[in-house]
Amino acid sequence: MIRRGFSLSRFRAMLVKEFIQMFRDRLTFAMMVAIPIMQLVLFGYAINADPRALPTAVLLGDNGTYARSVVRALENSGYFQIVAWPARPADAEKLIQSGEVQFLVDIPIDFGRDVLRGERPAILIEADATDPVATGNALAAAAALGRTALMHDLDGALAPLQPGPTPFEIRVHKRYNPEGATEYNIVPGLMGTILTMTLGMMTAVAVTREFERGTMENLLATPARPLEVMLGKIVPYVFVGFVQVCVILGTGIALFDVPMEGSFWLLMLCVFVFIAANLAVGFTFSTLARSQMQAMQMSMFFFLPSMLLSGFLFPFRGMPGWAQVIGEALPLTHFLRIVRGILLKGTGWAEAWPSLWPILLFLAIVAAIALRRYRQTLD
Repeated sequence: MIRRGFSLSRFRAMLVKEFIQMFRDRLTFAMMVAIPIMQLVLFGYAINADPRALPTAVLLGDNGTYARSVVRALENSGYFQIVAWPARPADAEKLIQSGEVQFLVDIPIDFGRDVLRGERPAILIEADATDPVATGNALAAAAALGRTALMHDLDGALAPLQPGPTPFEIRVHKRYNPEGATEYNIVPGLMGTILTMTLGMMTAVAVTREFERGTMENLLATPARPLEVMLGKIVPYVFVGFVQVCVILGTGIALFDVPMEGSFWLLMLCVFVFIAANLAVGFTFSTLARSQMQAMQMSMFFFLPSMLLSGFLFPFRGMPGWAQVIGEALPLTHFLRIVRGILLKGTGWAEAWPSLWPILLFLAIVAAIALRRYRQTLD
């Protein structure tokens, strides 16, 4: 006769059974422990909303004492790190267009002479404002330089120049996003993060679904080779990815007036490579996992660092060196540079290629791993 009341012994048996199953599934248990640790480390050490030592180029028209004092004041602020001294305006334009520098400081000719005459010469600071968060605090610090940069130089007979108006003027030009609109930064970023999340998860269950449904035997009976099976499972999701891109891009342009300065077809080519890379990652996870749940957990373990270390939510240059190294290995980091460059800067093939080839390399490596793992899965 079955006792209908609550039984402590039956409850204890079920509890022991669940703990045994949990510890036997080592991958799932490891994910439960690893994901909180990873989030704690990333948010505690890698995330920084106040980036400093941002790469800066100085176009120096006057190499006098006062111009050098301004450059030193920029560096002493902690926000600007001088990495280039272009000789021509065209060279300086290439640096900021390609994203190699965050700021371009233009000190005019006869700057020191105009300061002594009280003519308040203007120093132009051009900022790559595709990511407004990365430049906001630095520009605020630069605005105070007019009163503090030359305090130690304007002494003695020049002391009367200190009171009153600042000895020179700081003019800021926010390139590519003059109004500092966050949607110009977020919408292109969403394109990459949504593709990374959805496509990786979709293909992560591609092979494990066959095993769980018992249809893997039918697939093994076919003459299809591993590459053919892999492409057959991936190609339909390429179409899904392009649909998502068109929806995001169309909505961003219609609702938020996100510009399209560059080539649409270049963007689509880069999107195709990025989609293929994420689908290959998902397929690789599906060959490693023993269940759809494990495949989903693996895809989430890949998505979290991609979102946090790519520069989507937080400025990439604000992260420590080790975090930037990890971020450089993720395809989303390079894709964000490409899509923001094409949409906001109008960059072409020459500027997009330095960010495109790392995605191609990532795709080749992951695809090779997926094919090898798939053969082992069949065996």
